[in-house]
Amino acid sequence: MSDRPVQRRTFTSDDVLRVAASGATTLVVGPHDRLTPLARDLARERGVDVVVESSAAAPFGLPAGGPGSPSADGSPSAVGSPWGGMPRRAPAGRLTHVAGVDRIALDPFPAELNRPQMDVRVRDVVTGRDGVPMAAGVLSLREGSFPWHLDYDEIEYVIEGELHITLGSQRVVGRPGDVIAVPKGSSITFGTPSWTKFLYVTYPADWSG
Repeated sequence: MSDRPVQRRTFTSDDVLRVAASGATTLVVGPHDRLTPLARDLARERGVDVVVESSAAAPFGLPAGGPGSPSADGSPSAVGSPWGGMPRRAPAGRLTHVAGVDRIALDPFPAELNRPQMDVRVRDVVTGRDGVPMAAGVLSLREGSFPWHLDYDEIEYVIEGELHITLGSQRVVGRPGDVIAVPKGSSITFGTPSWTKFLYVTYPADWSG
């Protein structure tokens, strides 16, 4: 049995966007690699299939379709870019410090919500790359609401404004300092009467263990 460490890569929404922008419809990952929940949802939204390849012929746990590998027809892999330069998962015992998450610049939400007036913005701040099984990020939105389905457990901590989350007939209103827990499998709506910004923590961080 080899004692070589298995390399685990975590793919985020940025990687899915790069694949979609290239015109490819497949993101190839290794059996030990992971997707953040947002990346998985975005892949579904953009029609990008996530394919897990066998690592039997690849050294150090890299999938056979890894960086620089040709595709079945001999052409360069369409998903070579997301592999390049991907950091490895942080070693156990390493601390991750993200300063000023309440002031961090956010990016436009990568999935199509059909709510441009809401100016939904997001930024992942902790992922599986940081050596923990959870992920965290910051999301902001303006007046309105949009539906969302969670295939993972999530906790929201309201930083600013008023966050409304509806699950069936139940509606919870979160204000600065409030915490809202949303269980896996929930189909909810995120909303606000004016503006809100909140920190979210998801478990697990990755699409598969």
